[in-house]
Amino acid sequence: MRAITINTARLEKTIHELGQIGANEQGGLDRTAFTPAELTARDWLKEKLAELGLDVRVDEAANIWAIRRGGINELPVIAFGSHVDTVPNGGKYDGALGVLLALEVMRVLEEQGITTRHPLGLVSFSAEEPNPFGLSTFGSRTAAGKLTRRDLDGVRNDSGKLLVDALRQAGGDPDRYGQARRKPEEFAAFLEVHIEQGKRLLDRGIPVGVVTAITGIYREEVTVAGVPNHAGTTLMHDRTDALMGAAEAMLALERVCREHQADETVGTVGKIANYPNAANIIPGKVKFHMEIRGKTRADIQETTAEWEKHAARICSGRGVRIERQLLLDQHPAAMDPLVIETCILQAEKLGYAHYSLGSMAGHDAAHMASLTRSGMLFVPSLDGISHCPEEESRIEDIEKAGNVLLHAILALDERLDC
Repeated sequence: MRAITINTARLEKTIHELGQIGANEQGGLDRTAFTPAELTARDWLKEKLAELGLDVRVDEAANIWAIRRGGINELPVIAFGSHVDTVPNGGKYDGALGVLLALEVMRVLEEQGITTRHPLGLVSFSAEEPNPFGLSTFGSRTAAGKLTRRDLDGVRNDSGKLLVDALRQAGGDPDRYGQARRKPEEFAAFLEVHIEQGKRLLDRGIPVGVVTAITGIYREEVTVAGVPNHAGTTLMHDRTDALMGAAEAMLALERVCREHQADETVGTVGKIANYPNAANIIPGKVKFHMEIRGKTRADIQETTAEWEKHAARICSGRGVRIERQLLLDQHPAAMDPLVIETCILQAEKLGYAHYSLGSMAGHDAAHMASLTRSGMLFVPSLDGISHCPEEESRIEDIEKAGNVLLHAILALDERLDC
């Protein structure tokens, strides 16, 4: 195998270039899925891929695929990539780095005149981040057959725009949506590079993380119903305050997660709505999103069950009613041992320190793992910061992860016979 490496200066340029699309006055990026800025980013990417002579297509879920033909095109595709959408006021590395490194790998292979046995496929998945349509990891879940056409019906964003209309604008086709589902026999492997979004690599001074598994994510909308009443004339013992009940339920979630035996079990309340949200009215209803993440299915189930006990006690003591609606139940996903082994071996051959770790964030690779051998590489995040304008990773660490990606793809191409 040739001692080839990615072009770091060129990669830096593309990171900066894509990082201008959706830039806001706070220094962050507003490139939420299917917004005008995200559509511009899609067009930018498709143009760069077309320049390489790749077979570029947008599938029915608006995922962007770019295929580089192999020497034995009957072999299944080795795919790699991530996503270009961001959270509101997000950073320029989350998701985008995986796509840009995939683009750089394609550029290097083209420049070096290397023909792989397998076809290679760059993918930019639609709507990986939580978005106003409420369907995160939309593109990869579609590809894995975890979303169906019925899941799209009637879905709107906060402005009332239908998801099916947004999908059409991005080049998708809701009328033929089921055709975006992929088959396991189409793929030989999938690799995704991502920033860690934590401090484990940074604290250890290690540039390359090899992901062993991706956390499970359980998310539901909790509605606490009380009785709205006058804030001045209703005595404290006569109140059925939905907000106070919701606050107690939220604190119970924090306590349960802190006390759980697995230190990587975490709980978050990140979205709250209070009704009628007036200074002189006792709240009659509160809605919040409760999320639990854990390394194993058992960790998540144990935490949820313990919180349910607290919720029942709160209802009994305060006279409120709690209703729950499941939003997401994503099981933990183990990465493929052969892909893990290949990434570790290539890091060692390149002389890079590496560390094996689990991912506490959800990623498209979790859904691709239900279709094919999947793996992930992590790049250290400075100060462990992500989902904000201050998100940053060192180019020297990015370079190392990019070179491991490049050589892992070539090694898998040689090693896999299917």
